[in-house]
Amino acid sequence: MNDDLFFQAANTGALGRDRVPEVWSVSQVNALARRLLEGSLPLIWVAGEVSGFKRYAAGHCFFTLKDKRAQLGCVMWREAARSLPAEPPEGMAVHAFGYLSIYERAGRFQFVVRELSAKGEGLWRLAFERLRAKLENEGLLDPARKRKVPSHPACLGVITSLEGAAIRDIVSIVRRRAPWTDVLVYPARVQGDEAPSSLVDALRHATRPARAEVLIVGRGGGSLEDLRAFNDERVVRAIAASAIPVISAVGHEVDVTLADLVADVRAATPSAAAEIAVPDRTRLRKELAQAGEALAASLQDSTMRGRQRVERLEERLVETVRAGIARRRLMVEALRRRLGALGPMEVLQRGYSLALDREGKVLRGVSAFRPGSEFTLRLKDGRVRARAETVSEEA
Repeated sequence: MNDDLFFQAANTGALGRDRVPEVWSVSQVNALARRLLEGSLPLIWVAGEVSGFKRYAAGHCFFTLKDKRAQLGCVMWREAARSLPAEPPEGMAVHAFGYLSIYERAGRFQFVVRELSAKGEGLWRLAFERLRAKLENEGLLDPARKRKVPSHPACLGVITSLEGAAIRDIVSIVRRRAPWTDVLVYPARVQGDEAPSSLVDALRHATRPARAEVLIVGRGGGSLEDLRAFNDERVVRAIAASAIPVISAVGHEVDVTLADLVADVRAATPSAAAEIAVPDRTRLRKELAQAGEALAASLQDSTMRGRQRVERLEERLVETVRAGIARRRLMVEALRRRLGALGPMEVLQRGYSLALDREGKVLRGVSAFRPGSEFTLRLKDGRVRARAETVSEEA
């Protein structure tokens, strides 16, 4: 604005000529300058390099934009600064969107920034890499901590927007592949400033208590800024802390988020996540048929082996019984021979004789004989009637 325009505004503008004071206070000058500056220029984009970026406890950010010939003091108030994915490093080339103003209390010319962006996805990429390094250092990206997704879940949980195509794709695929699987949907915002807290609430609700055996968390594709909720530290840590396995289904094949990296399984799309989460009933039918055939074959084989074993056992039993009978016969026979060898007839056969009294009792010693008494001698081939002439005992 040139000097003529400034004085014209001061003398004939909102104040009016008759209301212009003879002496202006500093406050009045600064206030008028701010109103004239803010009201005369549109919102603009300014390119430059960041210098001295600092965020204060209240949330406001102050920094300087520089080029080769000049510098511009900048402020980003708390509400606007909340959207920054990361604080820009010293010397980063950025584009700042906002308006020119004057800080009245200090009379300082400044550029009030509403939006700050780096070339391409610079700030988002910077925030992504910083948080990724932090999570990796904590071990949350370690493949060893990832859990196996159940192969046949009875209940599947889905965290996504009810308004997107993702939920329709997931439900359609589950109904086609595994219609017996229950699908519990936990609605959440998947884009915008409120998305991180919404996703965290949905994760908490889905796992306390957990009805689902596995969770799909996701949305359709988009830019790194569109997917920023899935790079938010709160969401990423909530996924890592989930009591049940999580399948991350964010974006398309080229999009990788921190949610993908901490989840137990990463799917390229929501549709792919549904195919991972539930089995295909057509494939299950084939597997069941094959399992039935294999079971029948196994039973037939087991039955045949069992029959053969019984037959072998029967043969062994018959052999054992026969051998036992033969052994018993040999032992009876041996006993009979031993008993026979001890019998009186066998003694007689060897040339001995037995002295018997009238009643046929064996006379075992000389005390049973008296001189002149009669007795009978039993020999191997007959009997002899005899009389005792004398009786004497051996000394």
